[in-house]
Amino acid sequence: MNNIRKFRPGEAATSKWSEERDEFERDYARLIQSPTFRRLQGKSQVFGAGSGDYYRTRLTHSLEVAQIAREVAKRLERTNPFLQKREHPGLIIDPTVVECASIAHDFGHPPFGHKGEEVLNHILMRDHGLKYEGNAQNFRILMFLEKRAGSESGLDLTAAVLLGINKYPYLIEEEGRLKGVYGQEWEVIRELRDIWKMPAGCSTLEAQLMDLCDDIAYSTHDIEDGIRAGKIQMNRSFFENQRLIRHVVLEILNDPNQHKFGWEQVDIEKMVMRVLTDYLEQWELIYNECKGEESRTRREMKARWVSSFASRLDILDDTDRGWKKVALVRDGAEDMDLLRTMEILKKLAWVTLIKDFRVLRLQKRSEIIVERLWDSFIDKEKGQWIIPPDWIDSYERRGTDWSWPRFVADYISGMTDAYAEKVYAELFASKSGSIYEMD
Repeated sequence: MNNIRKFRPGEAATSKWSEERDEFERDYARLIQSPTFRRLQGKSQVFGAGSGDYYRTRLTHSLEVAQIAREVAKRLERTNPFLQKREHPGLIIDPTVVECASIAHDFGHPPFGHKGEEVLNHILMRDHGLKYEGNAQNFRILMFLEKRAGSESGLDLTAAVLLGINKYPYLIEEEGRLKGVYGQEWEVIRELRDIWKMPAGCSTLEAQLMDLCDDIAYSTHDIEDGIRAGKIQMNRSFFENQRLIRHVVLEILNDPNQHKFGWEQVDIEKMVMRVLTDYLEQWELIYNECKGEESRTRREMKARWVSSFASRLDILDDTDRGWKKVALVRDGAEDMDLLRTMEILKKLAWVTLIKDFRVLRLQKRSEIIVERLWDSFIDKEKGQWIIPPDWIDSYERRGTDWSWPRFVADYISGMTDAYAEKVYAELFASKSGSIYEMD
């Protein structure tokens, strides 16, 4: 069982077991020492990277997801005897694997958050019939683009970590598929899934746990940032505003994944109003406990919500699929009310932060930057002279694996927000930087 989980597809011919470190600990080291991990500090979470020292970036978000996930994994190991049986490689929860998956889950996100992802996907689909999606890009980075000593390409991660990151176990090129894995990497992931005998469409318990802990962080930490920025005002006139309530309801109705939450079982508007009212009342209670100190209130509020979600994570039988699922659980069954509550808080963050008109103005600027960078690089004869030589060397070595449009998308998506703005300024502003700066 260990061998099948610790198998490294990229090192199959020369794989050696480490006597000093567990294989998953080696994966952790490879991830946190990678340039991609460091670049997460310069990529937007909600507010643009560099907006202020307080606000989260993709890096701090990933670390927070990893912390939540590891603690929950330890608890589930202690409280679920069936996990000790290790009956199936996909029905095991190793805290280090979950932590690795959490660290790497946002590696594929481009600069400027979801707007950058949206623009790259639009251009690639419109002009080249190719998709761009952050989760799929994760695997392109981990299995192909990243470099490490002793490897031709990628980080050569273990099968358990690769499948722990794979929360959408599908080929993204399939018709109508919005999330998944690009074809070249899917061949490896599909082979691993076949070896593990994974049921079609099912993720490992480790991937499911990472995914839910990502949602927990999103629905609690991003709201904390929003309160700190004044975008979420902790008073009744804000929380009872009909426009806010209507927009949260619309986000729920327009979500392509709404079927997972059983919204047909409840009056959505009434539930949104109830959750928002409860949230504000809890804030007022904690505010009094903290003697009117807002910063302490924010932190305590966030901590209690993280605890309320994370403490309810458990493992249930997924009878529809003949598998197991990680879920928010109450009295031995999935707690759909708490799941919907978490989703409402996520939509609150989205409506108040991402849909804020000032944020949308910045996103429009980001859209223009990505589009102009793309136009500058996509002509191969001209673009190859203004892309760093090491990238061109990689392209020339792997020309059969890299179409030029995919290569350009890889290059742009690897940029931080600040680096994308720097390159844009060098190309289109009157003066910026120095030719002696190192890229």
